[in-house]
Amino acid sequence: MTQCLNPDCLHQNRPRTKFCERCGSLLLLGDRYRALEIIGQGGFGRTFKACDEYKPSQPLCVIKQFLPQGQETANEQKAAELFEQEAVRLESLGKHDQIPELFAYFSQQGQQYLVQEFIDGKNLQQELEQGAFAEDQIEQLLTDLLPVLQFCQERQVIHRDIKPENIIRRKSDLALVLVDFGAAKLATQSALTRKGTIVGSAGYIAPEQLLGKATFASDIYSLAVTCIHLMTGVDPVDLFDADRGKWVWQQYLSEKPSKQLRQLLNKMLQPSAKRRHQSAKEVLMTLNLLVLPGKITPVTPNQVPPVSTKIEVSQLASNIPLESARGIDYSRLRDLLAAGQWQEADIETGDKMLEVTGRTAQGWLGIEDIENFPWKDLRTIDRLWVKASSDRFGFSVQSRIYKQLGGTITFHSETWKAFGEMVGWRKGGQWIRWSDLTFDSTAPPAHLPLGGWVWEFGCGFVMWKKW
Repeated sequence: MTQCLNPDCLHQNRPRTKFCERCGSLLLLGDRYRALEIIGQGGFGRTFKACDEYKPSQPLCVIKQFLPQGQETANEQKAAELFEQEAVRLESLGKHDQIPELFAYFSQQGQQYLVQEFIDGKNLQQELEQGAFAEDQIEQLLTDLLPVLQFCQERQVIHRDIKPENIIRRKSDLALVLVDFGAAKLATQSALTRKGTIVGSAGYIAPEQLLGKATFASDIYSLAVTCIHLMTGVDPVDLFDADRGKWVWQQYLSEKPSKQLRQLLNKMLQPSAKRRHQSAKEVLMTLNLLVLPGKITPVTPNQVPPVSTKIEVSQLASNIPLESARGIDYSRLRDLLAAGQWQEADIETGDKMLEVTGRTAQGWLGIEDIENFPWKDLRTIDRLWVKASSDRFGFSVQSRIYKQLGGTITFHSETWKAFGEMVGWRKGGQWIRWSDLTFDSTAPPAHLPLGGWVWEFGCGFVMWKKW
């Protein structure tokens, strides 16, 4: 279908139509962009899912239409400036794989339009509806998003509206994409010393930003609020004790995160901008130096300390809730891991993953199955493996080692092979069979799980990018 862009019409027309069948308005923007459906709207405009008919593949894109409704003249004028500013900021940033690309900005039939890349995926607020984020997921979020923020800051851009709704996990590769630069500000020296417009979202906005004096540290603050909101599932407004003037987010967690992560987030949340990290680069350095190294340190196979062969079932039962979005029973997996029965636990892991996705009859998982795998179940499986192995095995451990080897969201065969060598999945230059894996205390870090080999290596790669 073709959506009419006339605010007083919005008729759904037949595909390929050039003029609206109801009001006669021209349907193609710039003679190339065709609106398909409305995907969002607010007080200052509408957002349409669209396609670019100029290109043979007719790729999807997004049309943003500036349409202030019931606003005062001053507010309308400022909104128009912010609308144009989004196009200017996206253009000034240039191309980055985790920022929507600007395609066009123009006026047609008396309306302002911005056309940009369509990001197919769910935002983190939607993901939160499936369950609160675990510590590993927060660390991965910071690992993935801080370089994007650093890219912006190196180009003197302050986003000013970082929150879960503005971070989308792209479906094709599970990369986190930072969107909505409508509130972004250029951090020139004169702009930083001059009081500006107060923009941002309640609960996430830094104190100095409330005074119209946003800095790079303001985005650091908003990112930290995003993290504690995702960890607790509690609205940021309720995570701050106004009477005591302090954040109380930790009291909403049943299991405390590591001391290093708590210290990192609390520094990012300091009310005084000068007491925070001053840049994304500084936060990233702290993350890499203090938080992540304590989780996993790559070592050669002959340096691997023995993995505990047996722990009390009660230790796993008390610390790891067996949560499932599909009603799956993970008690047998818990018991096998507690007993140090690694091979049986690996098979059980595969069986449960098939059960979760309804693929038991097929006996294998595809990339789409992994992409749609419920967070709650993935987290339960990983936590059981990590806890039972004293942080040596688990999907999150595999993800960290892959990234330490230089792995990114883009698949690279040489890095993948290096990872296989590191974790013991390759020997003599060849990938080994599942039956030849090491299911005892001499196994290298991240050697398990492989889920009874129910998915191919490429699919496992997609799984780790969830962390």
